[in-house]
Amino acid sequence: MILAIDIGNTNIVLGCIDSQRTYFVERLSTVRTKTELEYAIDIKTVLDIYGIAPEIIEGGIIASVVPQITNIAKLAVQKIIQKGVMVIGPGVKTGLNILMDHPASVGADLVTAAVAGIAAYPVPQIIIDMGTATTVSVIDENSAYIGGMILPGVRISLDALTAGASQLSGVSIEPPKRLIGKNTIECMKSGVLYSNAAAMDGIIQRIEEELGVKTTIIATGGLAKKIIPFCKKEIVLDEDLLLKGLYIIYNKNI
Repeated sequence: MILAIDIGNTNIVLGCIDSQRTYFVERLSTVRTKTELEYAIDIKTVLDIYGIAPEIIEGGIIASVVPQITNIAKLAVQKIIQKGVMVIGPGVKTGLNILMDHPASVGADLVTAAVAGIAAYPVPQIIIDMGTATTVSVIDENSAYIGGMILPGVRISLDALTAGASQLSGVSIEPPKRLIGKNTIECMKSGVLYSNAAAMDGIIQRIEEELGVKTTIIATGGLAKKIIPFCKKEIVLDEDLLLKGLYIIYNKNI
């Protein structure tokens, strides 16, 4: 069993995973001002909740897109498990062939999701990660990472809408009662959910037209389960995708 951690701009996703199953998946808020000790306390609390003793954890691995706290989180995990912690970056073997203008610029989270996607699902494939930003990764029939898209995430869109319009109050991202809203809150919920779902359907259609083939479509990320049910395309929801990718990469490097 290892402790796998994905550090995003809004949330830190962590879980314990082995070759058989994922034991838990939890989210912490990404706070750039927290100290090593504060993160260590947060991680230890999560492990205690699930009854996992630190000494049975073999090691740790981190994928991060927030450089300011990457090393702090690494030290925090080491403080808890008293073992080495791997950070995805230069020198870490992933086995992923990246056909981009600047391969090193591809985020650790995108690399990790692609590694997991290739291992678990048929190629070619489209991987959608719905977090602070919504990212779309495209894997070709040779299992190479050939590119993708980045667009504003669901929460960013909603926050921008409420911040820029004084008559619109903040709303939760929950399914509306109907597509055609009958009041301001319903209209906002419907607009956010269905516009993002329609965007995913449209992006998938255009990518498949450019590739000239059908793809396997996988979605992950904290907001995917709220949006994907409203999509018309057949999309596999895999909330553990990044943790699975971290596990694969960890075992490639031990």
